Amino acid sequence: MIPEEFAQARFDSYKQKTENQKVLYETIVKYLRNFEEIKGTKQNSLGFIATFGELRIKQLEPSKRAQAKREHNSFGLGKTHLQVAAAKYLMKQGYSVLLISDGTFMDDLIAAKMMNDDKKEFNRLLHSAKQVEVLVWDDLGKSKWSEAKENLYYQIIDYRYRHNLPILYSSNEDDETLGEKIGFAANSRLKGMSKDYMVAVEGEDYREKE
Repeated sequence: MIPEEFAQARFDSYKQKTENQKVLYETIVKYLRNFEEIKGTKQNSLGFIATFGELRIKQLEPSKRAQAKREHNSFGLGKTHLQVAAAKYLMKQGYSVLLISDGTFMDDLIAAKMMNDDKKEFNRLLHSAKQVEVLVWDDLGKSKWSEAKENLYYQIIDYRYRHNLPILYSSNEDDETLGEKIGFAANSRLKGMSKDYMVAVEGEDYREKE
């Protein structure tokens, strides 16, 4: 399901106003051009992350947070726009694609685990994320950490790693803080999968100007 905000997201409507936005665009276009060749390999994924993670900013003294947010902003750069455009492109190519938003999906998984239905809904959600041909994971690491969630991150990412199933993900955490949010083992797997197409960016939030 495509978020309503991004229903019209296309590559030709992506605004390349800054050097960072150009890098994001060029990286995902290159990735899609090579997708057929790399999809069945261990390095078949793509990641857009922050240079200075949200968790790192929150850990600063209150007086320093605003300045750090201004200097290292990773929001509103168009990461999700490009992910949705890529999802649409891959669906047109005949691939099954699942687009999930981290905060909502992980909370739904935990809630489903508590349901009195012999874990049918939980297994349905988990199965879909593990086995879909292409998983597009927006805002990875946004959900509040818990041991149960860390275990689920690893289950999904490790399964996809072992079965050569691509993940296109974005995060407002950096290389290190993402590991703190999803678990270092899962993050290690993910970095290996996306090492050829991983970009760390920061810049001005263009949504604030709209």
